[in-house]
Amino acid sequence: MINKGAQGLKIAIVHDYLNQYGGAEKVVEALHELYPEAPIYTTIYLPEQMPDTFRKMDIRTSFMQKLPWLKKHFKKYLALYPRAIESFDFCGYDLILSSSSAWAKGAKHAQKTLHICYCYTPMRWVWSYEKYVEREHIPSWAELGLKGCIRYLKRWDLRTNNRVDKFIAISNLIRDRIKRCYGLDSAVIYPPVETARFKIAPQLKDYFLLVSRLNPYKRVDVVVEAFNRLGLPLVIIGEGPDKKNLQKIAKPNIQFLGQVSDEVIAEHCSQCQAFIFPGEEDFGIAPVEAMAAGRPVIAFAAGGALETVVDGQTGVFFKEQTPASLIKAVEHFRQMKFNPDIIRAQALKFDKEVFKKSLKAYIDGIL
Repeated sequence: MINKGAQGLKIAIVHDYLNQYGGAEKVVEALHELYPEAPIYTTIYLPEQMPDTFRKMDIRTSFMQKLPWLKKHFKKYLALYPRAIESFDFCGYDLILSSSSAWAKGAKHAQKTLHICYCYTPMRWVWSYEKYVEREHIPSWAELGLKGCIRYLKRWDLRTNNRVDKFIAISNLIRDRIKRCYGLDSAVIYPPVETARFKIAPQLKDYFLLVSRLNPYKRVDVVVEAFNRLGLPLVIIGEGPDKKNLQKIAKPNIQFLGQVSDEVIAEHCSQCQAFIFPGEEDFGIAPVEAMAAGRPVIAFAAGGALETVVDGQTGVFFKEQTPASLIKAVEHFRQMKFNPDIIRAQALKFDKEVFKKSLKAYIDGIL
């Protein structure tokens, strides 16, 4: 049975995979709110890794769901994802909404079906292969086989572009990347941020805050080294493979809280002196969340932060991913004053309801 979406259309939502909860999965939640009757197709789904809200959705998985050790080794099945996403039958659907940084854009469908792809980025491991290998610490003996796989995936990625009628990019940075990689134009609609979860606190505490997955490429090491020298209190929230290394080099002024609830994150955002954002992200939801709590952001001047943080008004930039550059920015920040209401107003531009309204208007304008 085919479910009916808004305006009587038969709609399917397609997502790469549901095995961890992050910004892309928050987009899926927003899409589900817009079109609650639309089933969600995805290669794999690990309910234990996802919020309870996903258990109420109509989630349909591929043959990959039956593969062993998905939680730990899902990346090792790299070559199977194209076949998995192409295995779905979208016959009878009027509209496909794909949420994609890799596979979902390759969904096969009838010619009459409209396919709109909300694109987080063209495949990283294809278009930024050297950075991908460096970040993932892949053994040299495994690279030979991986390079062959990457060549196949690049051909597949380019070949499946004609299955997408319209691309929407999550930022101007990604719009430019889509143009560079695919030679195609795209609209820009910023991803949703749940700003309502964050409030301006009446009083602040003396710590700085970082919330991130603790992966090497996030460059949390730069922050730890900088605050080792500054001696200022730093709270780090998040888990990841680099946590032990970071704890080894951190001095007592740096506290690791691990994985905590959304409520604890919101509380810490509202009471921190400033939020530290050292990575280069395609958009970056975390600094917008901090701004929703009225707190300024000290961010590396690259990527999506350049589109969300207003230098001197809602935060401060540092231009090099080095401890020295960050230290200079922190010292400059401490001489400045910020208006929490102005900061929060900037964050509200990226609210989830703004995303839903913008996306719905875009889709209605095409249909």
